[in-house]
Amino acid sequence: MNETKLQNTSLMVLLAVVTVAFVWILLPFYGAVFWAAILGILFAPLQHQLQLRFGWSRNLTALCTLSLCVLIAILPVIIISTLLVQEGAALYGRIESGELDIAGHVSQFKHSLPLYFQHLLDRFGMGELSGLREKIIKSMMQGSQFLASQAFSFGQGTFDFVVGFFIMLYLLFFFLRDGSELARKVRAAIPLEDNQKRRLQLKFNRVVRATVKGSLLVSITQGALGGLIFWFLDIPSVLLWAVLMAFLSLLPAVGAGIVWVPVAAYFLLSGAIWQGTVLALFGVFVIGLVDNVLRPILVGKDTKMPDYLILISTLGGLAIFGLNGFVIGPLIAALFMSSWAIFVDTKQRVQLP
Repeated sequence: MNETKLQNTSLMVLLAVVTVAFVWILLPFYGAVFWAAILGILFAPLQHQLQLRFGWSRNLTALCTLSLCVLIAILPVIIISTLLVQEGAALYGRIESGELDIAGHVSQFKHSLPLYFQHLLDRFGMGELSGLREKIIKSMMQGSQFLASQAFSFGQGTFDFVVGFFIMLYLLFFFLRDGSELARKVRAAIPLEDNQKRRLQLKFNRVVRATVKGSLLVSITQGALGGLIFWFLDIPSVLLWAVLMAFLSLLPAVGAGIVWVPVAAYFLLSGAIWQGTVLALFGVFVIGLVDNVLRPILVGKDTKMPDYLILISTLGGLAIFGLNGFVIGPLIAALFMSSWAIFVDTKQRVQLP
């Protein structure tokens, strides 16, 4: 008995050590592995439908699904990222040359405020905006310089990017082809009851699909609408603002308003009444409507998580994991809730007479 217990303990220690070592060697390409798994979950239904409809071999079906994934999900991201870097470099050049006068816009905004607000700023020691103006210029320069430098650093890091990209595609092919079998092996290895494992897997898949498809659809829609109204109002660097609004739209309840509200306020205070009015109305009744209507349907309905929890987990995920965190954060929060719900249910069943 003692020998069996010692063997089991040794096996658990061995499993822990080799698992940590395996995760350690995967860390340099964790983003490639992560997105291969996420895209595998997203496109698994398409893989299944192609298999049922045409009866092709698993290799051919996985290859066709992979090709569609590249065309639908991956290629547009690469094109937009390239255009964004180019526009950021152009914006940096305009600021550096003085063509875009940030200081003048800040001063004009300050003096366009009503006297009451100007006196209020003076009372709180914020009437002198030279320091704030310098910080804004510095921040704009740093942000634009960062985007401009990506054009150079991308060339230096091309090898790492290409390696990571092809690792993702390579793994995605096998996740699509053997995803069901891999899922069964993972379920068999988890020391839980069958209904608990099915519950966790169902929650995992729902959160991934809702977060990626739902959040991305909402953010792309809001970014596109924001870019459209900015283009209509002849605001420069439309693509840059559109991508920024799309990125901020990943945050529920906050969203693209961080961008368009200050711009609308600046228009109204600077005397551009019709531009500010149009932007404010469009932001509230079009861009805001997308967030209020689509997000609960596409995200909250499937994840069954309140907006405040999605917001906190998304912000925490972004802070820790970078861009990948907008999926990892809500996923961890959903699994946390599901795990505790399973624990409570199990405890209540045990306590029943």
